[in-house]
Amino acid sequence: MNTEAFTFRTDYPEDFRSGFLSFVGRPNVGKSTLTNALVGQKVAITSNKPQTTRHTIRGIMHLEKAQIVLVDTPGLHRPRTLLGQRLNDLVAETLADVDVIAFCIPANEKIGPGDRFIAEHLANLTQAPVIAVVTKIDTVKKPVVAEQLMAVHALGEEILGERGGFADIVPVSAVTDEQLNALTDVIIERLPVSPPLYPEGEISDESKTKMIAEIIREAALEGVREELPHSLAVVVDEIVPREDRPEDKPLLDVRVHLFVERSSQKGIIIGKGGSRLKEIGSVARPQIREILGSPIYLDLHVKIAKDWQRDPKQLDRLGF
Repeated sequence: MNTEAFTFRTDYPEDFRSGFLSFVGRPNVGKSTLTNALVGQKVAITSNKPQTTRHTIRGIMHLEKAQIVLVDTPGLHRPRTLLGQRLNDLVAETLADVDVIAFCIPANEKIGPGDRFIAEHLANLTQAPVIAVVTKIDTVKKPVVAEQLMAVHALGEEILGERGGFADIVPVSAVTDEQLNALTDVIIERLPVSPPLYPEGEISDESKTKMIAEIIREAALEGVREELPHSLAVVVDEIVPREDRPEDKPLLDVRVHLFVERSSQKGIIIGKGGSRLKEIGSVARPQIREILGSPIYLDLHVKIAKDWQRDPKQLDRLGF
């Protein structure tokens, strides 16, 4: 994102804190929704399909006494493909560079092997303080939340006992904004004293092309089969001004390819008579127009890249 329109704050107090926070957790535990709620604007896709976040996305919170840079990573999981392994490697690299880690565990699911797998990884990968965030508390009754909080505490004592368990445990709901201020305070306490790292007004350092690709992928994932999320990649080929347009009526041509692994998946994305692809365009177009600040023509094409999740060359070409 272009930072030339923004300026760095110069009136920050001496005890101003600034640093990086990474959300980790199993796929689909609410990390992206929480990132968007804290930033106050959409910077991460929030499909209800597992493993939808493919890149680390930084959302930036500008507060009176702090600046929190939120790093939303893919969900840590046991990898079954080369793509899965690369996503896990991306998480490990990110955790090595952050100041605080927020381990998200949903209130509406019992702690399972996946949560233990992540907790064990955190114990080995980082010395940063780990805050446990119990998400989705709006989906269950208070006694269930209390029970989950005790279970999370026990998990921290068992696996992170050498460092005193979790640095804190905070129940939240990103949907109803419950406890978000409390979570913010807990995070700030553990950030280093530092000047702001990003200019005022900037909400993400993600490139516009990546944000556009994520928006289109989110639109494509809504209402499709479970198999498709892992097989779908989106590449923005170019964003160019339409020639011969008057200055007061600009138009940007946004040309995009959606890649799937099989012809049956291509049919799902396109839909009968192109209906599904048109719907994807209708959902994504206004969001892309807002990002680019201009009317757009969105040109979507679907291609097959057979078994791309397992092919190193294709992964490289698709940006993984």
